[in-house]
Amino acid sequence: MKVREISCGKMHELAIALDKAGFDSDLIQEIINSENNKKAELMYAAIVKKKIVSGSKPTEKFELLVDLGIITVPDNYVHEKQLGLMNRKKFYFFNSDITDKNFPKPTRIMKPGDKFHVLVYKQVVSGNTTSEERMEFLKKQNAILTGAQGSSLVYEQKHDQLPKGYWYCSFDEKDRLWKDSVGDHRVPYVDVYTDGDFMFNLGYFENDWGSDNRLLCFCDVPTEK
Repeated sequence: MKVREISCGKMHELAIALDKAGFDSDLIQEIINSENNKKAELMYAAIVKKKIVSGSKPTEKFELLVDLGIITVPDNYVHEKQLGLMNRKKFYFFNSDITDKNFPKPTRIMKPGDKFHVLVYKQVVSGNTTSEERMEFLKKQNAILTGAQGSSLVYEQKHDQLPKGYWYCSFDEKDRLWKDSVGDHRVPYVDVYTDGDFMFNLGYFENDWGSDNRLLCFCDVPTEK
């Protein structure tokens, strides 16, 4: 019979994992000392390699930065004209491609009187995250995707509550974003400079995003009965 062996390092890792999983010391010793390490090998594959230790959770990549409270869509709001009616002189830079023609159909078309609870999330893992990862996180929050129009209302009603030095991105499904002349899908964002100036610009869905890029998360407000 072929002898199965597990290295001392793996044995130590397994013992720690079993302890975290709630195994008592006698049972851990029985597994470690099993004939030819058979039980230890099986438990190592099940608990350590597959990462199913009791109480373990996947690393969350985003956490709440600021709660902006409620925004209300104005009574005079017209979806087809919202972006064109914005006062561009208030911005240090306003991307000329942010138009009603280029962003006509966000997933949720807002209507006068609609209310949204707006939260801002920040990335808490090192490196970059993809647009797909950010969209997956928003879906877990049951976020409403309001596109460029949503970010325009955040600027109009909550710009003084946005921490300076960050981009505030309003994501949408890829096929609902404007596709530029080279085939890139563009994501609208409001950038707040450290000196207080604002920029309304477009990022790239196909590119990764860094920790300076915050997530705007719109949630429905329950209607009062």
